[in-house]
Amino acid sequence: MATTTATLTLASADLTGDALSLSTTSTLSEAGNNTGLSQTTGLTRKTYASAVSSQEAILTAANYTNDEAHKVYVKNLSSTAAEFVTIFIGAVEVGRLYAGDFMFIPWSAVSSADIDIKTSAANMSIEFMAFVQTFA
Repeated sequence: MATTTATLTLASADLTGDALSLSTTSTLSEAGNNTGLSQTTGLTRKTYASAVSSQEAILTAANYTNDEAHKVYVKNLSSTAAEFVTIFIGAVEVGRLYAGDFMFIPWSAVSSADIDIKTSAANMSIEFMAFVQTFA
């Protein structure tokens, strides 16, 4: 059984009236049990020579068993502050990842729920990885 742990730490000296220091950890487990997620797509880095103006899938839901405990990581590798990657799940726009931003979210991989992106500029790079319970 694989053991994969995700940790998120948020800290700021000036966001609130007091210093903010929040940290939380989770062990990535299969749906409904304590067995660790043991499969992954592997870490992928992709560079887009031209701006991606219509949604392009980076993870296709049909490749994974739906309604399981999949987790997805995506990061915008740009260092140019104005460049962003727009993230979609199916037709729903989730939000934008600006230079250096990342996301780590659960994903059900139900029909029509591909993870898609658009990029704001040419020569942008992203990295992504899915931790999955089972492949379809």
